[in-house]
Amino acid sequence: MDEPQQLLLWKWSTTVQMTSLAMIATFFVLLARFGRRTELRWWALAWSANLFALVVTLIFWNLQPIGLMPLASALYVTAKTAFVLLFVQGVWAVARPGPRLLSVHTLGVILAAYGVFAALFLDSIPAIGAAQHLTMVVVFLPLAAITARAPGLIWLSAGVAVRGLLSLVEAAAYALQLGPAWGAEWRAAGGAFTSASSAFDMGAEWLLVLGSVLAVSARTQRDLETTNRELLAAHEHLRSIADRDPLTTLANRRALPDVFRAVQPVGAMLLFFDLDGFKVLNDRYGHLAGDRCLRDFAGALRDSFRPGDYVIRYGGDEFLVVAQGLDRTSAVARIDDLAARIRRQRQQVPSCDFSVGMSELVPEGQPEAALLVADAEMYRAKSVK
Repeated sequence: MDEPQQLLLWKWSTTVQMTSLAMIATFFVLLARFGRRTELRWWALAWSANLFALVVTLIFWNLQPIGLMPLASALYVTAKTAFVLLFVQGVWAVARPGPRLLSVHTLGVILAAYGVFAALFLDSIPAIGAAQHLTMVVVFLPLAAITARAPGLIWLSAGVAVRGLLSLVEAAAYALQLGPAWGAEWRAAGGAFTSASSAFDMGAEWLLVLGSVLAVSARTQRDLETTNRELLAAHEHLRSIADRDPLTTLANRRALPDVFRAVQPVGAMLLFFDLDGFKVLNDRYGHLAGDRCLRDFAGALRDSFRPGDYVIRYGGDEFLVVAQGLDRTSAVARIDDLAARIRRQRQQVPSCDFSVGMSELVPEGQPEAALLVADAEMYRAKSVK
């Protein structure tokens, strides 16, 4: 293939690639606008820079401006390197959300330095191609290895690896054209490959696009799962707060449906407590003393029953204990223990006596009916005092 044919092939493949890049850049710009994810913004900038590099190439080849090779070299290398670094920045953002891999200042310094280097030392197309593709090899292959085991990034890692390996072949093809040492046949082979390489680049670029989209999808799914777990935890926390009495830290009446659902299959003993003379104590000593009395009684009640028993502040100065596997004899023993604790408390602070009613919730029985029986028994006990 002679040089005019190579040039014609190169122009055709590059034009096709530019059309493809325009589609990719537009896709990521729109995705970044509506997706509002950090990695999408970096990728939108990256593919726009890649498109700009190709536009510079086509303009230079069509106009062939005399004496402007250093400028064209600097613009192309800067834009192409910007694509590489910005793409890596996006991969880093999706793999490890948080701090940036490179600051904007660092990116600017690297691009400016590389642009100056290109303008001064890369004075031919083979030199530019070899240097730029070698840069992609140095960046993309390690990046592929780093991201290979990251969750959800396997396709992106594969795309980066393919792009890096293709750049390695392209760098070698450009290197074959740099001097006469390789021979005319090798230089011609390198020129033929680089002329058609845009078509290979296009395939690798679309693989990068596929990997990027799948990576964002996987990351979004993980974020949604994390958010869902946090919402469920927050809901459970709010529910626990709503079901707990802030004064005594016991469960409150809202917890009863769950408690009854838990004990109904096997049955339980219900003990309904009411403080005697609580209003008098509250009026005589004040609300602070009344609150302390409620807290002390709740603590004594909790200590008198088993850790697995449900101790509930039913409302006001009324308390309910739901105890599975507790017979009446054992229940009476625990009530006596509670009375002894209250007597000891009364020696230190004002406290109230209590009245209690018991009822048995039989397996698969009606909790509401059993609760009414315990309530009636409590009022009967109170009436005889």
